[in-house]
This record gives sequence, C-alpha cells and structure tokens, in this order.
Amino acid sequence: MFPRNVSRRTFLKGTIALAGTAPLTGCLIGARSGTASGQLIAYVGTFSSPLRNMLPTQVDLPPGNGRGIHLFQVNRTTGAMTAAGLVELGTSPSCLAVNASGTRMYSANETDRVGDGNEGTVSAFAIHRADGQLKLLNTVRSGGAGPTYVSVHPSGRFVLVANYFGGSVAVLPILPDGRLGPATDIKNDAGQIGPTKATNAPPGSFAFSGHDRTHAHMIESDRSGRFVLHVDLGLDQIFVWKFDDQKGVLAPNEPAAISLPPGDGPRHFHFHPNGRWFYSIQEEGSNIVLFDYDAAKGRLAARQTVSSLPPGFAGSNFCSEIMVSADGRFVYAGNRLHDSIGIFSVGGNGELTFVGEEWTRGNYPRSFNFDPTSQFLYCCNQRGDNVAVFRVDRKTGGLTFTGHYAPVGNPSIIVFVDLAKAG
Repeated sequence: MFPRNVSRRTFLKGTIALAGTAPLTGCLIGARSGTASGQLIAYVGTFSSPLRNMLPTQVDLPPGNGRGIHLFQVNRTTGAMTAAGLVELGTSPSCLAVNASGTRMYSANETDRVGDGNEGTVSAFAIHRADGQLKLLNTVRSGGAGPTYVSVHPSGRFVLVANYFGGSVAVLPILPDGRLGPATDIKNDAGQIGPTKATNAPPGSFAFSGHDRTHAHMIESDRSGRFVLHVDLGLDQIFVWKFDDQKGVLAPNEPAAISLPPGDGPRHFHFHPNGRWFYSIQEEGSNIVLFDYDAAKGRLAARQTVSSLPPGFAGSNFCSEIMVSADGRFVYAGNRLHDSIGIFSVGGNGELTFVGEEWTRGNYPRSFNFDPTSQFLYCCNQRGDNVAVFRVDRKTGGLTFTGHYAPVGNPSIIVFVDLAKAG
C-alpha cells in the first residue's frame, strides 16, 4: 500500500548493583527453549514502574506500564513477534544499544536517582548466543539524571550517554569482558535556553516539552569515530566533539556547536549511508533539517528545512524518531499526537520530498526501527502499549500494516540481534 494520508517519558535498591558488585540473579523470565539457529530476536526497552523494595522514580510520569526489557522471537517471513523472555527492571530502560558483534547490550536506565545522588544508570548485558537471553554484567552511574540515549562508539571500546534531565553527556569505557567502567569524561551543557514557542511550530501549536533547562537528548559518533555529535533540546543546539578514542575524552570541535531556530528543539539525528548528509528532527518545531557534513573537519552546514507533517496540518505535534533507510533512498520521521510516520524521498543532492505518511496504529510513536533485512518497520507506540509491524515497500518507501501487534507496556525502543550472525 502506498502511504495514505491519515490526520492524527532510585533505581533497583538492593537489587541491581553498581559497578563492581555481584550481577542480578534471577532476572531472566519466560525464556523459550528450542533451536536457536537462525533466530532473530527483538529487544524492546520500556518505561517501567519501580518494583517492590525500590525507591520511587520520577521519569515520564505517570509511572510506566512496562516491566523492563522485553524479548521476542521474530518471524522473518511475516514480521510477527512472539514473547520470548523478560528482564525485569523498574528503572525505565528506555534506550538500548547493541555492539557490532551482537554479543553485548547496553541500556540507558532513565531514572533520576541512585541512592542519595541525582543521577541515572547504564547497564551492561551479555547476549546468550544460543537463545538471545540476557545476563546482567554490571550497572554504573550515567553521569547525570535521566539518561535517555546510549550508543556504542565505532571502536567498540566506549558507550556514549546522553542524560536528558541532567543536561550532560558522558563517556563510559567498555572493559574487556563487556562490563562498563566509571565515566572517563562528563560534559555539562550550558548556554541560553530557547523560547517556549518554536520558531517553526505548526499553526495553532501548543507543543512544549523541553525549553525549561538543558536537555541532552541524543549522542552518537560519526562513521569514522573521530567526531561525536550530541543534541541539546533546551538549547536548540547540536554540539560537535573531537574524540580521543584512547583516553575516552571529548574536546570541543571548531566550531563547538551549531544553532537551530529558537524553540524548535533538536531531538534525534541520523546520518545518510554516504556519510555526507545529516538529518536532524526537531521535537517542537515538527521539522527536519538537512545538513551537509564535512567528515574531515566535523562541521555541519544547514541546507534544507521541511515539515515532518503533511501539508495543511495545524495544531500540536511532538516529533520523535528519524531514520534513513539502509539504501539511502528514504527518510522516515515520527510524529506524536499526529501519530504518524512521515515518509520522504531522498533526492540526488540529499534534499527531501514528502511522499506520504502512515498511521502508526497506536498512540504516541516514540521510536521505530527496521529489522536487519529492512523488510519490516517496527513502531513503538508508547501510550498505546504496543509495537506495530509494517511491511516496507522499497520502491515507493510506503508502509503497509501487517496486522501484527506485540503487546508491550509503554515501549520506548526496539533493537534486533540476528543470532545466526552474532559472535
């Protein structure tokens, strides 16, 4: 089906320990037996309520309906998901990242309190090659409150963390056994907070989310690993850092940051496969900005701005995810409240043209991801408590709902590991 027009966010006290203490026991629930050869496993991170014997958590109120990290076996032919396990975490593991070999996973636990400190945590897990089940290795402090994003540096030796409520980013070393060490660097965002009204807000919009203070929302390296970029929604800026992959230290690039229109609120970004085009999505401005990226100098130059919404839209919307298809031909943009995924074709010069949209079959699509073959797109409908599965038309970029849902309380992110290729 061609896209159709459809107008429509403490700690485990005494349970999960910080670095250097014993791993959590009994965290694997509902593991399925059977032949693992060729299995494709999906991991869904959620917003989850604190479990018993835990201090209260103040993230994404009201408390989440998820139970931690939910595991699913994925049918490669139909895209359907079958529950395959659960790692119970009451600290809202809202972002997950897998290393290149598919043997380790890292979760940003979006809590804002660890003991007496105003800080969140990041956990490291080993992925069992036979069935994809997770074993907790350790948990460390994230360098700020409310870690909302983690990514693995291309060297495979560091995890990068964005602390939303703390307004900071951190570098965590990956030890030889996959565990995490204490942060080698922490940077605190600073600057002038943007206005509560986005420059490019749709007509009639009352969208306001993060222009009350600094909010680091995403951090990721470029393909070379020489530069690390992160966005701060409250400052309306994209920061660029030079990265020392021996010491795990960030140093300001020249220039150190680039500003977006006041109030628009950069949230996520994605590089085109060619490494030369960089797409940033703005949460409150409901738009996408194309930047040319100079990989030799780590510099961004804005070239095009387009709305993430269909022509004529009016009212409030909050953008969420942005992804470029593996073949580089299409860009997909998540719209919350409008509850759609906008679909854009990529021109020969990287510029975007709106080609359609698809209703997400749920409420408040926080993120989405493609399976490893790019045949299916999986959308995490945070307030709809489900993951909806769509088949991708590689010629048109269109999405067709498969009819498959996976029930998950407050899903936030989905990542995949192909056990046939892991290790």
